[in-house]
Amino acid sequence: MEGALIARDRVGIQDFVLLDSHNSETAFLDNLKKRFTEDLIYTYVGILLISVNPCKELDIYTKKQMDLYMGVNFFELPPHIYALADNVYHTMLSEASNHFILISGESGAGKTEASKKILQYYAVSCPSSTLLDTVRDCMLMFNPAFGNGPAPIGSGPNDNSSRFGKYMDIQFDCQGDAVGGHILSYLLEKSRVVHQNHGERNFHIFYQLVEGGEEDQLRHLGLEKDTQHYSYLVQGECSNVSSINDKNDWKTVKNALSVIDFDASDTEHLFGIIASVLHLGNVHFDGDTKGYAILNSNALLGIHVQVLHEALTFRKIEAKSEEVLSPFTVDLAICARDALAKAIYGRAFTWLVNRINESLENKDSERKTVIGLLDIYGFEVFSVNSFEQFCINYCNEKLQQLFIQFTLKSEQEEYEAEGIGRIRVHFSHCFSGSRCSSSTIKSSDLVEEKHRGIISVLNEECMRPGDATDLTFLEKLEEKMGNHPHFLTHKLADKKTRKSLERGDFRLLHYAGEVTYCIVGFIDKNNDLLYKNIKDVMRLSKNPIIQECFPATEGDSRRRPETVATQFKNSLLRLTEILTAKEAWYVRCLKSNDNKQSGKFDEVLVRHQVKYLGLMEHLRVRRAGFAYRRRYEVFLQRYKALCPATWPHWRGVPAEGVEKLVQHLGYKPDEYKMDRTKIFIRYARTLFATEDAFEICKHELATRIQAKYKGYKAKGEFIKGYITRREAKTTDNSEYLAFVRQSYLNRLKDNLPKTVLDKTTWLTPPPVMTETSEILRQLNTRMMVRKYVQGITPQKKAQLQQKVVTSAIFKGNKDSYPSSIAVSFVDTRISASVSNLGDSVMILHVALNDPKQKGDLVLQCDHLFEALTKLAMIANKQNNIKVVQGSIKFEIQAGKEGGVDFSTAQEPMIFKGKNGHLMVVSDYFSISA
Repeated sequence: MEGALIARDRVGIQDFVLLDSHNSETAFLDNLKKRFTEDLIYTYVGILLISVNPCKELDIYTKKQMDLYMGVNFFELPPHIYALADNVYHTMLSEASNHFILISGESGAGKTEASKKILQYYAVSCPSSTLLDTVRDCMLMFNPAFGNGPAPIGSGPNDNSSRFGKYMDIQFDCQGDAVGGHILSYLLEKSRVVHQNHGERNFHIFYQLVEGGEEDQLRHLGLEKDTQHYSYLVQGECSNVSSINDKNDWKTVKNALSVIDFDASDTEHLFGIIASVLHLGNVHFDGDTKGYAILNSNALLGIHVQVLHEALTFRKIEAKSEEVLSPFTVDLAICARDALAKAIYGRAFTWLVNRINESLENKDSERKTVIGLLDIYGFEVFSVNSFEQFCINYCNEKLQQLFIQFTLKSEQEEYEAEGIGRIRVHFSHCFSGSRCSSSTIKSSDLVEEKHRGIISVLNEECMRPGDATDLTFLEKLEEKMGNHPHFLTHKLADKKTRKSLERGDFRLLHYAGEVTYCIVGFIDKNNDLLYKNIKDVMRLSKNPIIQECFPATEGDSRRRPETVATQFKNSLLRLTEILTAKEAWYVRCLKSNDNKQSGKFDEVLVRHQVKYLGLMEHLRVRRAGFAYRRRYEVFLQRYKALCPATWPHWRGVPAEGVEKLVQHLGYKPDEYKMDRTKIFIRYARTLFATEDAFEICKHELATRIQAKYKGYKAKGEFIKGYITRREAKTTDNSEYLAFVRQSYLNRLKDNLPKTVLDKTTWLTPPPVMTETSEILRQLNTRMMVRKYVQGITPQKKAQLQQKVVTSAIFKGNKDSYPSSIAVSFVDTRISASVSNLGDSVMILHVALNDPKQKGDLVLQCDHLFEALTKLAMIANKQNNIKVVQGSIKFEIQAGKEGGVDFSTAQEPMIFKGKNGHLMVVSDYFSISA
């Protein structure tokens, strides 16, 4: 919780108990979404952990992360499944008590992944991990193969949904070593073996065997490498799933067999059973002239054809105190075939679990403590809900009751232990029409009430003589519970509601919402009986696993076997007894969206899950009294700096120190309560205000302490360093010189020259920085030059190149040069050369080879410098241009010479002088410019 207080503004509230609007479902969802958006998928409600499936891999499950959470207080670090796992483990060791972790959520919410993370954490953190590695391998390799399949239509894309419930105990000795384990499975969805809805597959192991099995093995089992050849594998029309690699998974299963010491014979017998189920699915029946079934199949299943024919086309019944064979109709024969297939697979699955338990069994009789893991299928609502969904949702109802009971009990015990008294919390009870409190919780009667509950009515219909059907079952339900407010059928509904109910449906109002169940198949699935002669045939098998699954002692009694619903009810009762004997911890898994799309948060879907997982009820229970509770010592240690009377040390009784502290902070009487060992704070906002004050105080204290320490430490060193500052670097002056260097660099950083031409801004360095300063000055100059050059356009570059040439020729040689600098040259102008005065006359001297050829050219050009510069650049002869004082001689033609005399006056003019020379007069102003 301390971590939640610190991080709340950045990533929402890490613990919902501190959510100020704790009664607002919208605020609850907003907080979840805010954290989910930042890939923070874990949030607490007290010690309950909420996990939102991110639908992508997150780098939060590394060995480094495991080390981080080992042995750390639960609330010190951000919420994580490792924190919960570690806290359960250390609580078990310190209190020598038994615990369990209930992992719940709907298909695709990440329950199996949560189980995996907990097992992986224990495998790393516990002193001895050999057995935990075995447990992990068994749970994560065998269960997906033999007990998992793609989720039904309506649950979103989940290619590996657990279709059975599993509870596992891990036993630890007093040193914390894992020394044993036990797995309990219940309600395997056996109907999936013989029937799959559209979009479903059978259990993975069937496809793994057919697609991944070696040729010799398949030939021995009478199988072909094509799933389309087997009736039990193609009903859902999705035997091939792009995200599933059956061949690779087959290798994983084979490797995992060695974990529980399967030898070649065991493996052969196990997969012989899997193959026999596939062959059974291909057994077909024809009808004779009287409509009785005749076996029409070449599949022998390792049993003589005649014996198989007798088992699947005749049934043993009692007639006049003796057993006789009665022929099956084709429909009954198909039912018998499917019942046998389900029985073979279901019993083989149970046998496999028992075999795993044998490998995990602890042989030491000394008392052990236990951590249980319950991976339970979540509440299911599909487009069509049948007997399996009814049982699953009934299980969730019971566990929800248990969840509320545990939560209330835990809160109540803490309040009573502290002398606060009882709390009262209202919430909607499962199947109950009234509002219930902690003192009035009772088992839901709609399902399990004796003689009147749904299970009792279903069993009566299954056992009564006559032609009981699914419709007669529905009629009995209407007769016995027609007045129950949470039960509805087409017949009992009003005109408007009937539109959403088929005549063969009944609707229950669960704690998680309404679910409509189709009664088709309820009678058959609940009976799930094998005729005695079929059991007799199975005992003839030479497969030792089959012999164990169908023992000779079974079925000798005349008493009718328990129905599936009764078996499930009893197993659920045993599970409840197991759980109530342990301390409870919870992981609530939420599916973020139905499409496995990373980053998508479907608020409608998440809101529904929050409702049926009872998270708001749990939060209300936690907040029914006080949002925060801590032992006096812990609270005082954290916040003592906020009160002068308790800082820096409180020498008295912790409770008195806390009282002083909260009075100083201005707590009102209704905001807190002081009891035997703890302070209870009622409102989250009170705690937030305290935490905010603490954050400010921490920084102030840290600054003051740091300043004091640094000042004390540096005072003597500084003086000594100053004295020896001009000496070679020593221990005495090294820190002072470092200070000088740092100080100079900091000042220099803020006073750098802004242009290349700035020669005065550079700071004078201290002696220790002279060399460094010069290097930095050169680097800075080069950097500014480089920056300037990089900003020059091609056109500007050409201008500058011409100006450089002009400078080389005329700078300091011709008076009017300075005025030319600012004038840009234009590419289209052409002109010639000059005197040292400010005139615009130039003379091009031309080498004369022919006497008849005209001589040098005397030209006047207003753009004298530009013309000569370009000519010099083009000719690449800038050294041949001369600047002459007084007069310039030139050849009119070969052998005939003329001259140009240059002078200055108030007004410029050009005329022919008395000496025959051309007189060029420039004005004074052009010279001064």
